[in-house]
Amino acid sequence: MKDPRDIIKRPIITERTADMMNDLKYVFEVDIRANKTEIKQAVESIFKVKVANVNTLRVPAKPKRYGRYSGYTTEWKKAFVTLAKDSKPLEFFETV
Repeated sequence: MKDPRDIIKRPIITERTADMMNDLKYVFEVDIRANKTEIKQAVESIFKVKVANVNTLRVPAKPKRYGRYSGYTTEWKKAFVTLAKDSKPLEFFETV
């Protein structure tokens, strides 16, 4: 089994995701090879909460230019994690 800290890379904190936190929904950047089951197990083991649902989304690479040089941003995966109703909010996000 992979290390849970390798699966969950970082939280995504924006105005939209901050509003979602009131409904016990959190957004994370995850490893692009991770599946929903691995993401669920990683969140449950790191934060000691009960996960109800996981939705994933692959964010495609975008073309970018810097002067005469052109390239692409990296492709990454986003996970929307919904906690169970009886679960406590994540302590990591209480200051947001």
